[in-house]
Amino acid sequence: MNLTDEQRLDWLRLIRSENVGPRTFRALINQCGGAAAALEALPDLARRGGRLMLKVTSRAEAEKEMAAAARLGVHFIAMGEPDYPKTLQAIDTAPPLIAVRGSTEVLARPAVAMVGSRNASASGLTFTERLSRQLGKAGYVVVSGLARGIDTRAHKATLETGTIAVLAGGHDKVYPSENEPLLRAIVEQGGAVISEMPMGWEPRGRDFPRRNRIVSGLSYGVIVVEAARRSGSLITARFALEQGREVFAVPGSPLDPRAEGTNDLIREGATLCAGLEHVTSVLEPLIASGPRLDTGAEEPQHLLGTEELWDELDLPDIPRAPLGSVLPSAGLDDERMDSASGLIELLGPSPIAIDDLVRQSGLSIRAVQMTLLELEIAGRLERHGGNAVSLI
Repeated sequence: MNLTDEQRLDWLRLIRSENVGPRTFRALINQCGGAAAALEALPDLARRGGRLMLKVTSRAEAEKEMAAAARLGVHFIAMGEPDYPKTLQAIDTAPPLIAVRGSTEVLARPAVAMVGSRNASASGLTFTERLSRQLGKAGYVVVSGLARGIDTRAHKATLETGTIAVLAGGHDKVYPSENEPLLRAIVEQGGAVISEMPMGWEPRGRDFPRRNRIVSGLSYGVIVVEAARRSGSLITARFALEQGREVFAVPGSPLDPRAEGTNDLIREGATLCAGLEHVTSVLEPLIASGPRLDTGAEEPQHLLGTEELWDELDLPDIPRAPLGSVLPSAGLDDERMDSASGLIELLGPSPIAIDDLVRQSGLSIRAVQMTLLELEIAGRLERHGGNAVSLI
């Protein structure tokens, strides 16, 4: 599947619109049949969910972003297209579009993530460099987040064999800025740099966990070299577990706070990593079988998955209609039009499973999904793990 230029523009407009993230994007295409139709439907969906106004990205705004990306040599790859990484496509929060700078060849090779402390120890940096080089020579691409410390050393050690850097901000807002030369070296030497964020986007604190789920999603396994107990590297490890990926932890001294997180991971069941064979012996069988894929994103066919767990871009507060003004969607059957308000009454601040909503409301699955989608687009619904929802 390859998008036309017009479809790619529509996809970019849709994913950049307010309250639309990866899972909501899929739900909209499921309900509307394509990105163009979803863009047309967004204002009405938001109104019926209780939102008086919704920021829908304009064609001009999307074209401006594409032009800015092109000037940097960045191009957009859609989920389901041949160059989209199959491992990343397998996670249910896969970005519908990734902005890629550099080689797409490395995106098709088996990858391992290396993450760890920004203020790494000398021994941690030495081990990272040695293991990264060994992984590269063994045919693996090393993925990391371009951060200081362990990330930087892992990228530098694998410039010749292949590395992928995942950004928390836009391609023109590299963080930390001191790593801009490293980013250029990655691109020039056959690696790739990936971001899901808009051009011009300055990374904020919550953007780094978003980035981390892509770091783990690109990889068959995540190696944590050093991590304190509240380290962002542990967030990457958690995402890896949720995504069904392997987690490896390098043991460290019990006297070093930078090893507390990794030692905890080992106690909790992560694979102890003290050398290359500890990684390859676990990953080789997984790579041979390949990642378990979702159905993929195709236009205009339906997609699986409706949840949206990720906070979207900060936007000004917009007036909302009172919750009681939520209206049913046009085009649904009489059952849906008569009972939408009854479904809303079943929702509250405590999470409830969507299956329970269907059963207790007596509505069809389609009617329930449409009402939830309207509330989500209006910014009134929160998705939880295990297919549960609650009102905000």
